[in-house]
Amino acid sequence: MSDPELASAFDVEERAADWLERSVSEHWTDEDRSALDAWLAQSPAHTIAYWRLKAAWGRTRRLVVLGDVAAEPERADRRIFPAVWKFAAGFALAAIIGVAAASVMLHPHDRTYSTPVGGHEMVNFADGSSIELNTNTVLRARMTTDQRIVWLDRGEAYFQIKHDPAHPFIVMAGNHRVTDLGTKFSVRRDTGKLRVAVMQGRVSFDATDAQGASQVALLTPGDVATATANKISVHRASKKVLTLDLSWRHGALVFDNTSLADAATEFNRYNRQQLVISDAAVANLKIYGTFRADNVGDFTQLAEAVFSLKVAASGNRIVLSR
Repeated sequence: MSDPELASAFDVEERAADWLERSVSEHWTDEDRSALDAWLAQSPAHTIAYWRLKAAWGRTRRLVVLGDVAAEPERADRRIFPAVWKFAAGFALAAIIGVAAASVMLHPHDRTYSTPVGGHEMVNFADGSSIELNTNTVLRARMTTDQRIVWLDRGEAYFQIKHDPAHPFIVMAGNHRVTDLGTKFSVRRDTGKLRVAVMQGRVSFDATDAQGASQVALLTPGDVATATANKISVHRASKKVLTLDLSWRHGALVFDNTSLADAATEFNRYNRQQLVISDAAVANLKIYGTFRADNVGDFTQLAEAVFSLKVAASGNRIVLSR
């Protein structure tokens, strides 16, 4: 856990302690009560911190009153509050160290979105931004008034972001960071490779290689950046190519002079039934056409008819060979 996260947790605890101290004072008003209710409603972490402190305060107050029945209640409240804060802060630290408690305390707004193989999902956010998830994708999002950050753990997503200079939208994918500068873009994360393509606006792309060296690229419409463990490269693509790359948004795969091996790889992303190419000669054959992503049968029939290939199904494998 990072120091900023720990500091954030203690900030919540300290704020909760401040609210509790005010609530037992003689100057507590209905307006204060409303303000406290609003603060509690902002986050489950606020509610947990406040009520844990209040419970600890109640237990400690009873002990002090039992030990000093002559003490005035308000004076007793003021005297015991620092002790309660120390007790509760120690309790909070123990809770923060625990993974389960930390996830609730520190990031109550985090949410995970995922799609199965062949799945597709549109996620809309209150700020007007949207993210479209492709097949077999896992994305975590933290969208608050202060932060807009997502983690692409696996798969591919298309982002349409409402630009806010004061609260930049950030996509994290492993050691790489994509920062929105007012744009529409896609991010695809495969094993050992990350691809970012910009359709509209600009993004800042920060990539860190295996040696820890950082490279930064400012991407504009038509730019496609590919990052591997050792390098980052940027090339230009036409609007047509970028549009075809996003055909998955409509459930389609479009191939234009694509090798049979690459086409098979794309189909395998969307289907449990996996295409297997028997040899290099078959793999290098070029194919054209538009197919439904979930219809392997049409693709194999075309390969069989056009290239006179043999198609053999075995379990969840379909082997294409001469």
